Amino acid sequence: MTEQYVLDLHEVDETQVAVVGGKGAHLGGLSRIEGIRVPGGFCVTTDAFRRIMAEAPSIDGLLEQLSRLNPDDREAIRTLSAQIRRTVEGIANPGDLAAAITRALGRLGEQAAYAVRSSATAEDLPTASFAGQQDTYLNVVGPAAILQHVSRCWASLFTERAVTYRQRNGIDHRTVLMAVVVQRMVFPHAAGILFTADPVTGNRKVATVDAGFGLGEALVSGLVNPDVFKVRHGEVVAKAIAAKQRAVHALPAGGTQEVAIDTQRQEQPALTDAQVVRLVELGRRIEAHFGRPQDIEWCLVDDDFQIVQSRPITTLFPIPTADDQENHVYVSVGHGQMMTDPMKPLGLSMWRLTAMVPMLEAGGRLFVDVTRRLVAPASRAALLDAMGKGDPLIRDALETVLDRDGFVPSVPDADPGRPPAGGAPAPDGTDPDPAIVTELIERSQESVAALERDIRTKTGPALFDFLVEAFEEHKRVLGDPLNIRAIMAGMQATWWLNDKLQEWLGEKNAADTLTLSAPDNVTSEMGLALLDVADVIRPHAEVVAFLQGVEDDAFLDELAKPAGGTEARDAIEAYLDRYGVRCVGEIDITRPRWRERPSTLVPVILDHVRNFEPGAAERRFEQGRQKAQKKEQDVLSRLRALPDGDGKADEAKRMIDRVRAFIGYREYPKYDIISRYFVYKQALLAEAERLVAAGVLPEKEDIFYFTFQELNDVVRSHQVDGPLIQQRKDAFRAYHALTPPRVLTSDGEAVTGAYRRDDVPAGALVGVPVSAGTVEGRARVVLDMADADLEAGDILVTPFTDPSWSPLFVGIAGLVTEVGGLMTHGAVIAREYGLPAVVGVEQATRLIRDGQRIRVHGTDGYVEILSPPPAGPRPS
Repeated sequence: MTEQYVLDLHEVDETQVAVVGGKGAHLGGLSRIEGIRVPGGFCVTTDAFRRIMAEAPSIDGLLEQLSRLNPDDREAIRTLSAQIRRTVEGIANPGDLAAAITRALGRLGEQAAYAVRSSATAEDLPTASFAGQQDTYLNVVGPAAILQHVSRCWASLFTERAVTYRQRNGIDHRTVLMAVVVQRMVFPHAAGILFTADPVTGNRKVATVDAGFGLGEALVSGLVNPDVFKVRHGEVVAKAIAAKQRAVHALPAGGTQEVAIDTQRQEQPALTDAQVVRLVELGRRIEAHFGRPQDIEWCLVDDDFQIVQSRPITTLFPIPTADDQENHVYVSVGHGQMMTDPMKPLGLSMWRLTAMVPMLEAGGRLFVDVTRRLVAPASRAALLDAMGKGDPLIRDALETVLDRDGFVPSVPDADPGRPPAGGAPAPDGTDPDPAIVTELIERSQESVAALERDIRTKTGPALFDFLVEAFEEHKRVLGDPLNIRAIMAGMQATWWLNDKLQEWLGEKNAADTLTLSAPDNVTSEMGLALLDVADVIRPHAEVVAFLQGVEDDAFLDELAKPAGGTEARDAIEAYLDRYGVRCVGEIDITRPRWRERPSTLVPVILDHVRNFEPGAAERRFEQGRQKAQKKEQDVLSRLRALPDGDGKADEAKRMIDRVRAFIGYREYPKYDIISRYFVYKQALLAEAERLVAAGVLPEKEDIFYFTFQELNDVVRSHQVDGPLIQQRKDAFRAYHALTPPRVLTSDGEAVTGAYRRDDVPAGALVGVPVSAGTVEGRARVVLDMADADLEAGDILVTPFTDPSWSPLFVGIAGLVTEVGGLMTHGAVIAREYGLPAVVGVEQATRLIRDGQRIRVHGTDGYVEILSPPPAGPRPS
């Protein structure tokens, strides 16, 4: 095949990224849209880049060295990338390549001014824009200068920032090629950027225009603040006109310079409202062509807009797909489940198939459409109440949406006499029998045992038929009215005690102490049980030394060798038999469980060996029980001293008994779900091994990138869509860069919510008070449980905690999370252990630095930062 070194922009489109890079492909696509003007030009193709790279064989070795560097080793990256750039820029253009570029210039005007712009093959992609990673040169005049700047663009593939960006995004340097766009310069009156969706809120119905005088370089480089216009439905709905003191203009002989703007012009708008609306109409046409919101660079020349670049906006959170054009309001499932990380396709589909309500997927996360529940007053009130108890920011975000005229229609209640749908039933005055907790746990254990027994013989299509039935049993157990009643009994008693004891005694969150060491809490038992494992290991120095050197998950086979190792292994195995189904992010079935990756627990066990004395678990539980008992006596005696005190005390005693009987069970249904998940997963992985043996899949964990139904189809057909797995892996990696919103609308607007409190000190970080008390200590910012290195008295600061984090809770003094509410798992366990805790603290892991001294106000719901972070690298 003959190499093609130059292609006119009109000859390419967005399917030719491999030939002309992302920028060139998009410009070619733009030039084909009716009514869109793009300055004329051509692309120097990736064939030319390959030819240049072949001229310097030493580059292969340098790229190999580069690929082995740590992305954080900035000095090494800076040195090596500079060496590669010098090598590339030093390569003389072969005669036939230089001639092809010069011929193309002759067609457009050899002595005209041009913009010479890098266009990499990993650029302007749907999942990574690479904006600003490579170079652009403006107002380049003459063939010699253009050839020189084409070489600079090739070299800019290896700037320090471009190299680091690729390494952080898992992109091999050798797979990325560089094309170059050479385009006629335009000399605009004004220029800027158009976002066809609001880049801050994500609202797809609101376009944002940034505008300044002269070349757009002044805005991109941050030289001036732009005028900002917001347009909705063809109308400017907001604008802010900046004082634009400087602009960038082209020089006649080539290059650019900054110029001062006349004082009387500085505060004039760069565009009229009519021009802004016309520009947005062009943007909507471009958006429709590319099929997604765009970030568009534009120039205004003689009242005519020219488009010089368009790339997808990669930071927007995707919108769940709806089968109608109505307005919808979606609530994040991950914020309720304390797991806001993206999930793999099998994880998403399995949770949807076993959930009690319909869920929708977007950005690797799950959402519930609550629009219908917001429409009628009774169901709206019940939903807002339930959401407020779970996460006040979700409630506030929903109220923000409801305040917008007409977004959610309002209709009367269908049947005013009926209880609100989905709301918590009111306490009915009759106390459930505490014996139902034991009965429910036994039922669950029998059902899981039957699942384990019956699934053993199932393979192939029969396995999937069996699982469909198993999911129905799964939902039947969860939806059992007795199960719901037991869960609600403890939660309602907690709410009642907090409300009434504040009203009667002026005491906030009194239930936090009354629930200490409540019985039958499988999650808090799990944390204490690991202290017992540490007790078995602590006397055996050789075992401790062995565990300090553990590097992989096969260590249990070797653990019996050192003195005391057999007892240590038996203790860990017994723990895994009971709790090995758990892991961080456990609602995603694809996450490795402790039983599959037991090394996860080793650092926590070693912390417990170091930080605790023998018998700590039993002492801890008993101290909590006595503290709760003492609190109960104190509360009841103070109530009896009030008017109608005996009646108040009797009511409170009944609710205290209820909360202690039932609040522990709040954690069991999740344990039931995760126990079933482990059984499902083992069966599906065994099926995956058969697919690998049959040559259908390369690796068994590839099944995680199929939905349940897709996997069912693969098992039946033994056929796999080749590129699908890689596409799903790329998408999953990209989803990590997205922050899921608590509330999302069908317009794409991410609504965050606010606490709206004025009762906290200036500078304090506000959250939800979930476990009473105040504690001061060293903040340990931990993003991965395996990296935890905790000392007694430390305060754990982390994005979220699901039940798997509870073994860490026994060794800390307080807890701060970014996600959570009063009844989420972290809050329940913090109360059981008596840890002051504040959850739902927005950006806590960014605003609090590892090692800072902080004070956690668990009763009032805020965190104070008391000291600067220590110097030096972060310890965890």
